[in-house]
Amino acid sequence: MGEIEQRPTPGSRLGAAENSGISTLEHGQKPPPTPSGKLMSVRIQMLDDTQEAFEVPQRAPGKVLLDAVCSHLNLVEGDYFGLEFPDHKKITVWLDLLKPIVKQIRRPKHVVVKFVVKFFPPDHTQLQEELTRYLFALQVKQDLAQGRLTCSDTSAALLVSHIVQSEIGDFDEASDREHLAKNKYIPQQDALEDKIVEFHHNHIGQTPAESDFQLLEIARRLEMYGVRLHPAKDREGTKINLAVANTGILVFQGFTKINAFNWAKVRKLSFKRKRFLVKLRPDVNSSYQDTLEFLMASRDFCKSFWKICVEHHAFFRLFEEPKPKPKPVLFSRGSSFRFSGRTQKQVLDYVKEGGHKKVQFERKHSKIHSIRSLATQPAEPNSEVPKQAQQSASLTFGEGAASPGGQSCQPGRDPPASADERGPQRNPTPQRSPAGSTKADGAGRAETEEEEEVAKDRTQQSRPRPPQPSTGSLTGSPHLSELSINSQGGAAPTSTVLSPNLSPDTKQASPLVSPLLNDQAGPRTDDEDDGRRKRFPTDKAYFIAKEVSTTERTYLKDLEVITSWFQSTVSKEDSMPETLKSLIFPNFEPLHKFHTNFLKEIEQRLALWEGRSNAHIRGDYQRIGDVLLKNIQGMKQLAAHLWKHSEALEALETGIRGSRRLESLCRDFELQKVCYLSLNTFLLRPLHRLMHYKQVLERLCKHHPPSHTDFRDCRAALAEITEMVAQLHGTMIKMENFQKLHELKKDLIGVDNLVIPGREFIRLGSLSKLSGKGLQQRMFFLFNDVLLYTSRGLTASNQFKVHGQLPLYGMTMEESEDEWGVPHCLTLRGQHQSIVVAASSRSEMEKWVEDIQMAIDLAEKSSGPAPEFLASSPPDSKSPEEAAGDQESEDDLSASRTSLERQAPHRGNTMVHVCWHRNTSVSMVDFSVAVENQLSGNLLRKFKNSNGWQKLWVVFTNFCLFFYKSHQDSHPLASLPLLGYSLTIPSESEDLHKDYVFKLHFKSHVYYFRAESEYTFERWMEVIRSATSSASRAHVLSHKESHVY
Repeated sequence: MGEIEQRPTPGSRLGAAENSGISTLEHGQKPPPTPSGKLMSVRIQMLDDTQEAFEVPQRAPGKVLLDAVCSHLNLVEGDYFGLEFPDHKKITVWLDLLKPIVKQIRRPKHVVVKFVVKFFPPDHTQLQEELTRYLFALQVKQDLAQGRLTCSDTSAALLVSHIVQSEIGDFDEASDREHLAKNKYIPQQDALEDKIVEFHHNHIGQTPAESDFQLLEIARRLEMYGVRLHPAKDREGTKINLAVANTGILVFQGFTKINAFNWAKVRKLSFKRKRFLVKLRPDVNSSYQDTLEFLMASRDFCKSFWKICVEHHAFFRLFEEPKPKPKPVLFSRGSSFRFSGRTQKQVLDYVKEGGHKKVQFERKHSKIHSIRSLATQPAEPNSEVPKQAQQSASLTFGEGAASPGGQSCQPGRDPPASADERGPQRNPTPQRSPAGSTKADGAGRAETEEEEEVAKDRTQQSRPRPPQPSTGSLTGSPHLSELSINSQGGAAPTSTVLSPNLSPDTKQASPLVSPLLNDQAGPRTDDEDDGRRKRFPTDKAYFIAKEVSTTERTYLKDLEVITSWFQSTVSKEDSMPETLKSLIFPNFEPLHKFHTNFLKEIEQRLALWEGRSNAHIRGDYQRIGDVLLKNIQGMKQLAAHLWKHSEALEALETGIRGSRRLESLCRDFELQKVCYLSLNTFLLRPLHRLMHYKQVLERLCKHHPPSHTDFRDCRAALAEITEMVAQLHGTMIKMENFQKLHELKKDLIGVDNLVIPGREFIRLGSLSKLSGKGLQQRMFFLFNDVLLYTSRGLTASNQFKVHGQLPLYGMTMEESEDEWGVPHCLTLRGQHQSIVVAASSRSEMEKWVEDIQMAIDLAEKSSGPAPEFLASSPPDSKSPEEAAGDQESEDDLSASRTSLERQAPHRGNTMVHVCWHRNTSVSMVDFSVAVENQLSGNLLRKFKNSNGWQKLWVVFTNFCLFFYKSHQDSHPLASLPLLGYSLTIPSESEDLHKDYVFKLHFKSHVYYFRAESEYTFERWMEVIRSATSSASRAHVLSHKESHVY
């Protein structure tokens, strides 16, 4: 019986974190030198469907053949690939790298060995070579055509559109349809041809490398990505399919995943005849050990699958190749099979060290010239092995796992190649450059940490442009040079040219070459930046005025989401009633026109203040109160439009509820890059903006002494805006709750009437619910009448399925750590059911206790219990003991562990998903405070392992930092949710030696940001602290009372 066993330690039995998995043993045995003797010819079918014949010695181990193929392709990251072939029993198996080839391939003349992807990493940005990503893209293309990669029609059309862009280039409808007629990429292609062509139109300017990156970005989120199904039966005889992935063992029923056993939960894998056995680690709260048994068709099928599991576990979980078992003296028991080759950690380290040369490669199906860069490569992130801390079963590769960046060149630029680099090599022996080989000239490298950012872009349009100096890459994208930094902190030399696109999706020319941005968007040396900072006025009032300007820019962009982008989308579709159109757009267009002029006046005043005109000599322009007073008085004339915004929000939600076409239109619009928040949030932006003006004027009045020339105007403007805010206070509170309920409704499945009069949202967050199988992560939603608990579904939309509800009327609550032996544990006893929940920390528990008690008190004062409002699932009334037999599937979080974005027809980067991944909570009070604490402006950003600073336009809103190349961009390039992050000032040991620097830290993710002045530094610290550490309810309420809406 073959087996792989991980023995429990005393620490693991007590629930302690796993060790890092570093092997303390010596390196495994390497295959003997390639034996001489008779050669055999083996035909290899490549991923581009071509066939090549390789001559290798008969007695050579399988590794010799695989290395020969990789050498022929000049493939550096060949460890992700393998050779598969049908054995003598017609079972498709992987070529064993340690066994002689002749013992595995009995009749080589009649067998075609396929070179395919074997290990699919959790994140495609871990593939650092463009050639590797190209081969992965070919594998996805192959799986689509064979029906193995199942997905929705929209996803299939989008995938094919990127393949078409890679093969024939930019959109031309006639060429597209002709190409699609000749090439079948998916079984149902004819029915989706129009949608494929429509998607292809959005990819204009996208290079083949960018198309590959986008293809993998979409594919990796599909449930069947990299999955090879192995038929089996469970103990009851039900037909199922087993699969193995980087996260662990997966169980499918048909093509639907029904369970997952992550490596952190698996203690031992073994097989006995036809039975495949999975022994799970004992649960923290139980003494029993659970062993799962699956029946496969034969022993050979069972052993083949067991081998694949052993290899996946070793490749993704270990630091180095495992040591072989010692040979027994008399007889052997079980299989001696082991994983042979480099682990993923070793591959990442090898490529990171630069122990290879960049060489050309040809895309067989592409009409576009594309080579791998011989010059500068984008930066490589800090390579770290995936974390193995057992935080939860579904976080085997935790958020701390780093993803190495990719490398690329600028399209159409052919760097010189040495003679030995031109053309592929044919050699049956492996040829790998030593780790110490010389890097290509001009190689600019900057080690950056993998970002936990939401890459918002889907499709980027770019056009050929002259070479421009650029910088190292931000992440693993082959085109992320826009967000990159030079490792020396200065501008890269002109010979160092990278791809001009930050993401394969941005639909406008690169800011790096935009004449409007020139050096404002480019990297600068620290000395140059210091020089620029010194020219600013030192008066605090100047920086307050500048904050008005920077936030006004963002506000105008938010208005344009409605007046320009949404209106344009609506005009193309006959989905919205004319009455609704006349209620929304005519009430936003006057605001946009007014604030456009307002921004011009502010910027003109700042230009004079900064001394860019001789007028500053008279000293008449070092103030802002007169401009604010004039324009706030003008805003009062627009009050009628502001009153209409709440009506427009209600009418839009009513229209969506009554029209599927309108609902589809709004949902699709929310997937566009410009709509970086939920649509209904933008409808409330004008009301929120009034609060910002009030805050700014309060700071100005506090700063100026009464004798100051600007004090009188500032005080008059404050009185005017305070009056407007007071008038709209009640409407704003009501609309924020209304908007939040509708936003939550999109995240929930199984709720009929969430939005009803009188219902108020209080808190949402992640808690662990105690059941017979232990603590299960659940998402809780607290309202003023009911508490819902849900789990994240396994659907493409990742919405949360309601498991049950607890009416608050008659509920009691008590701490029960001693009773259940679980830290931070609460027992909630309703009239019909009770549940036991545990928070992640003491502070989290206190927040929940405070809010639940308040909600119970509110429910007691109401007329009676709340109505049932679950659509389908009845309330889960089982106690933890009664639920022992329940089979609750564990959610596989690996698909979005580092990145919360989705391309499914539902936004996956909402606050609900952030709280789920960060295991925290957020209240309505926190949301209200976040509305007040919005900020935007330029910041310099630095990663912990890089030397240079990079200038970005940053917008803080909705507990999140959104990054832009400049304020002129219409959509963010990426975003960073801040819940769970800690905000500190760097210590001297971090050796930064710069002023106005703050640090954001979460697990292994560290970011430094640098402000231009003491005032802006304090403002950024203030607003970010509001998102990273929410205050207590009593403190926040007293704060809000001091300046009520």
